[in-house]
Amino acid sequence: MGLQQFEKRLERLVEGTLAKPFRSNLQPIEIGRRLTREMDLHRRVGVHGLIAPNSFTVTLAPADVDRFANFIDALSRELADAAREHARVEGYSFVGPVDVQVYEGARLRAGRFVVTAEVVEGPEEGPYAVLVLPDGGRVEIGDGGPLVLGRLPECDVVLNDPNVSRRHAEFRRTADGVVVTDLGSTNGTRVNGAPVREQLLESGDEVTVGSTTLVFELS
Repeated sequence: MGLQQFEKRLERLVEGTLAKPFRSNLQPIEIGRRLTREMDLHRRVGVHGLIAPNSFTVTLAPADVDRFANFIDALSRELADAAREHARVEGYSFVGPVDVQVYEGARLRAGRFVVTAEVVEGPEEGPYAVLVLPDGGRVEIGDGGPLVLGRLPECDVVLNDPNVSRRHAEFRRTADGVVVTDLGSTNGTRVNGAPVREQLLESGDEVTVGSTTLVFELS
C-alpha cells in the first residue's frame, strides 16, 4: 500500500512538467522504489513505535545529474513528500525533518545510482511538527515559543494576504501536542473549515487564516 502511494506521487512528477527529460534511461520511480525499500530495511523500534530513516542521500551518475540538472530540487521535494506519505501509510515515525540530497558519483555509470538512509534526530524532542505553506515551504513548530502568523514583518511567518490580520494566529507546543490560537483576528481562524479560538491539532489538519490555507503535519 505504501509503495503504491509512493509510486503514484512519482508518476505525477513524471507525467507533469518533468516528463520529457525522464522518458528514457533512469526513471524517478526507480529512485522512489529504492528509497522506500531503504526506509523499510532500516526502520527500527522506538519507544512509541517504528522509527524510519529521515535523511537520504541519492548518488547519481554524472550523465544522469546532467539530464536532471534543471529538476534536481523538484525531484528532491517530491521524494521527500513521498517518503512522508509512505511513513504515514506504514505507521512509521520520524525523529527529525525529512531531507533528500542528490549528489554526483563520478564512478557510476548512467542509469546506476545509490540511495543511503539514516535516522537523524532533529533539534527538538518529541514528534516533529511543521506547517506546510501554500508554496510548499515547510516551517518547523519548535519548543522555543509560539510561532506567530500575520502580515507584520516581525511575524515568524509573514503572509501577503489582505484578509490576514497583522498578528492573526499562533502555534505553540504543549504537553498534549500543538495548539493553534486565534489572536483576535478580524476574519478568524478555521481548522478543517470550522471556526476556532483555540484547538489542539492533529496531523493533516488544514488551518485557514484569511484566504490562506496551511497544512499541519506531525511525525
